[in-house]
Amino acid sequence: MFGGFAKAIFGSSNDRYVRSLRKIVDRINGFEPTISAMTDEELRSQTAIFRQRLADGQELDELLPEAFATVREAAKRVLGQRHYDVQMIGGIVLHRGEIAEMRTGEGKTLVATLATYLNALEGKGVHVVTVNDYLARRDADWMGQVYRFLGMTVGVIVPNLTDHQRRMAYASDITYATNNELGFDYLRDNMKYERTAMVQRPFNFAIVDEVDSILIDEARTPLIISGPTDDKSELYLSVDALVKTLDPVDYEVDQKQRSVVLTEDGTEKAERMLEEAGLLVGSNLYDFENTLVVHHLNQALRANVMFKRDTDYIVQDGKVVIIDEFTGRKMEGRRWSEGLHQAVEAKEGVNIEPENQTLASITFQNYFRLYPKLGGMTGTAATEAAEFYDIYKMNVVTIPTHVPVQRVDDDEFYKNQNDKFAAITKAIKEKQATGQPVLVGTVSIEKSELLAKYLQQEGVPHEILNALYHEREAHIVAQAGRLGAVTIATNMAGRGTDIQLGGNVEFRVNDELAEMEEGPERDAAIERITREVAEEKERVLAAGGLFVLGTERHESRRIDNQLRGRSGRQGDPGLSRFYLSLDDDLLRIFGPQTMFARLMNKNLEDGEAIVSPWISKAIETAQKKVEARNYDIRKQVVEYDDVMNDQRKVIYEQRADIMDAETIGDVVEDMRAETVNAIVGEACPPNTYPEQWDIAHLKTRLADVFGLEPPVEAWMEEEAVDPETFVQRVQALADAQIEEKKGQIPPESFIQVEKSILLQSLDHHWKEHLAMLDALRQVIHLRAYAQKKPIDEYKREAFQQFERMLIAIREDVTRTLALATFTMQQPEPPAYPEFPDLPDFITHHIDPLTGDDDTADLDAASGNVLSRLPPLQIERSALPQGVDVAEAPVSRNAPCPCGSGLKFKHCHGQLA
Repeated sequence: MFGGFAKAIFGSSNDRYVRSLRKIVDRINGFEPTISAMTDEELRSQTAIFRQRLADGQELDELLPEAFATVREAAKRVLGQRHYDVQMIGGIVLHRGEIAEMRTGEGKTLVATLATYLNALEGKGVHVVTVNDYLARRDADWMGQVYRFLGMTVGVIVPNLTDHQRRMAYASDITYATNNELGFDYLRDNMKYERTAMVQRPFNFAIVDEVDSILIDEARTPLIISGPTDDKSELYLSVDALVKTLDPVDYEVDQKQRSVVLTEDGTEKAERMLEEAGLLVGSNLYDFENTLVVHHLNQALRANVMFKRDTDYIVQDGKVVIIDEFTGRKMEGRRWSEGLHQAVEAKEGVNIEPENQTLASITFQNYFRLYPKLGGMTGTAATEAAEFYDIYKMNVVTIPTHVPVQRVDDDEFYKNQNDKFAAITKAIKEKQATGQPVLVGTVSIEKSELLAKYLQQEGVPHEILNALYHEREAHIVAQAGRLGAVTIATNMAGRGTDIQLGGNVEFRVNDELAEMEEGPERDAAIERITREVAEEKERVLAAGGLFVLGTERHESRRIDNQLRGRSGRQGDPGLSRFYLSLDDDLLRIFGPQTMFARLMNKNLEDGEAIVSPWISKAIETAQKKVEARNYDIRKQVVEYDDVMNDQRKVIYEQRADIMDAETIGDVVEDMRAETVNAIVGEACPPNTYPEQWDIAHLKTRLADVFGLEPPVEAWMEEEAVDPETFVQRVQALADAQIEEKKGQIPPESFIQVEKSILLQSLDHHWKEHLAMLDALRQVIHLRAYAQKKPIDEYKREAFQQFERMLIAIREDVTRTLALATFTMQQPEPPAYPEFPDLPDFITHHIDPLTGDDDTADLDAASGNVLSRLPPLQIERSALPQGVDVAEAPVSRNAPCPCGSGLKFKHCHGQLA
C-alpha cells in the first residue's frame, strides 16, 4: 500500500530515472543554436574535432551533448527529420548500454543514430543489429545518409557476400547486420586458417533493434554451422511407415512441452515391428546398440503427431518449408535439426535431404555477451525486464511517448470458437461499413484461412498476409491503413513496414506510376496521390483510426502488445480488441482449467460475449505461466552453453595464438614429449618392477605413433633400467626423426606444415567433441532419477571429455608429423587469387523447444583454406590406414596429387 502511495507522489523508479536524463537533454538543446548556425562543411568537420578531443583524453560522456546536437542537425538537413526530446532520452539510454522501450511509431530507427554516431567516434566500430536483411539494407541506406554527411563510413552485412566485402563492411565506422550474420561470421572466423582471412574486428559496441525478439525469442536457439553426414533416407522412411501404424493409445502427448512419448504398450508394439523390419539389434528397444533407432523413432513421432502442415510448415515445390512461429513468414532454405526435418520430409513423402553434423555453434546469449557494451531498443521489453538483467545485465527504461496514446484496449470472451469467429466477422463487417480499417492478427495460417472463409461468406473484401502470400507482404502492410481496408495477418509482429493511415504515398506512386516517365505529368500525378492520401487519412481518423483485432492471445504478452502497438501511433486514435474462447490453445493448454471452464460453460449462452477485467487477468496469468516456462528453457540453454562456452574460448584462443605465432616448433615439441611420456607410462607404470612392464604394448604403440622400432629388449637387459631412461631414449629417437624431416623441405614450409597439421587436428577433434556434447546433453537429464543434478553431471563429464580431446589432439599431431614424408612440387596458379572457394557448410539456428530454424541454408564465403605456400605433397604410403594427414596447399581446384582424379579440395585437401 505504502509503495503505491509513494509511487503516486514521487513516480516510479523509471519515471525518476527519465526525469534525471532531461537535464542532459537541456544541455543538448543548449547547443542547438550554435550547431544550427554552422555551414554543412563546418558541421561535417565536427567529427574530426570530436575524435581529436577523444585522443586528447576526453570521455564519450563529455562529448555526448554536443555530439547528439550535431546528429540532430545533420538528420534535419539530410532527412528532414528532427529528433524529439524523448528520442534524445532514448539515445542516452542506448549509449549507456541499456534497453530503450519505445512504442511503435516513436522513431526507434532515428534514435539509434545518436548513440551509434557517438560510439563510432572511437574508431573501434559499432554494430547495429536488425531482425532481417531487408531492414539491415534499408536502415544502412536510410540512416547512412546522416553518417556519411558527417564523414563516417557505413557498411552492411547480408548473406552471400564474399569475405573481402564482409571485411570492408566490418572495417567501416558503422556496420548494419542481422543477428544471424554476425554470429555466423564469428563462428566462421574461428574456423579459418589465417588471421588475415578473418573478417570481424574485436568487439566494441552493438545496438540491437527489436531486442526482445533477438535476445529473448531467438535466444533459446543456438546458431550452428554444420557439414553433411551419410544419407539415411531408407531409415527415415521405414520408421515413418511404422509410426503411421501406431494408434493414439500407443503414445502420450504433452502439448505444454511439445513432446510425445510411447506408452509401455506402444513401446512393445514398436519393438515387434522394428524387429520384423530388421531395424532392431536384439529384442530390447533401449539397448545401447539401438540408440540411433530410438532417436529416429522419437523424431518420427514428433513429426507425425506434433507438427501440423500449414501451421508449423508448408509443402512447396516438393520441399518442406518451415513457418516462423513469431512472424508467420516462410523460412526458405532453413531446416530443423537432429533428424526432425528429415522425419517431416518422410511424413510428407517428399525428397529427403541428408542430416548435418555440427562443426561450430554458439547461442545468442554468449555471442552478444562478447560485446563490452550492448544497447537495445524495442516497443515491448518491460515484461521481460528481469530476464534482460539476469542474463545480459541490461536495465529496461520505458521512454515516454512524444504524444499521449489515445488507443482503447479491451477483450471479449466467447464460449467456443464458432461463436467467436461469428462475432469477429460481424465486427469486421460493421467497421468496414463505417470506413474504419481493420488489421486482424492470427496465430497460424490455418486460422487465417478459416477466418477468410467466414469473410467470403459475408462478402467482405480482404487481404491475407501469411507465409502462403509472402511475396506481396510489403504492399499489403503498406496499404493496411486505407479507408475500409481489411487485412488478415499471421503474427503481425516484426513485419518491419509501417502502417500509415490513409495509405502509403511511396507505395502508391511505385504501383500506379511505375511506367510513367519523369516530367511535369508524373509530378502532377504524385501531387494528386499525396493529396488523396491526406484526404483519406482525415476520413480514417474520423472513423476511429486503425482497429486492431486479435483472434486469440499469443503465448507471450509482448507479441500481443506488438500487435496492439500497430494502432494509435503518434497520438492517432485507435482501438484494439482480442476475441477469446475456451477453445483457444493458450487457455486449453495453460489456462485455469476446472473452475474457469466450468464457470464459463454454465453462465455463457451460445453467441453471448463477456467483457471483464477479471477474464483479461486470467488470460494474463496463463501467459505469465508460459513466459516463465520459456524463460526456464532459455536459462537452461545458457547454463549448458556456458559449459561449452568456456571450452570454446580456450579452443578459439588457442587457434588465434597458433595463427599469430611465427613458429610453433616449441608447442609441437612439448606435444611430442608428453606423448612419449604417456606411451611409456602406459606400458611401464611408475613404482612397478621391470617384469611387470608390458613391453609388447610399448613396441606396438611406438610403431603406431612414431613408426619407430627401438631395441627395447636390449634396453631391458641393462642394469638399473627405469622408465625415465626409456623416455629419454625414445624422445631422442623421435626428435632425430623430426630433424631429418625438416631437412626435406624449406624451413618456412615446415613451419607452415606444422601450423596446418595442428589447426586441422584441433578442428577435427573439436568437431567430434561438439557431437559428443550434443549426445551427452540429450541423455543427461536421466541422471536426475539417480538424485543427481543434471547440469552438475554435464559439467563434470564435459570437462573429462575436454581433457581426453586435448590428449587425442596431442597424439594425433605427433603421429601425423612422425609418419608423413614430404616432397616439393611446382605450384599451380590459383583460379581465384583474391577470394577462396565457398565451403560446403550449412548454417542453421535451431530452437530446441519447437525445432524451428531461422537462418539461410547457403553459407557465405568462409575462406577456410590453407595459406599460399610452396605446395607440398605428403605421401601416405608410410601411414597406417585411417590416419588423417594435413596436406600443404596445392591449389584447391587443382587435381589431387594422389592421382584419384578428384579435385584437391574434395580429396586430400578436405579440411578436418
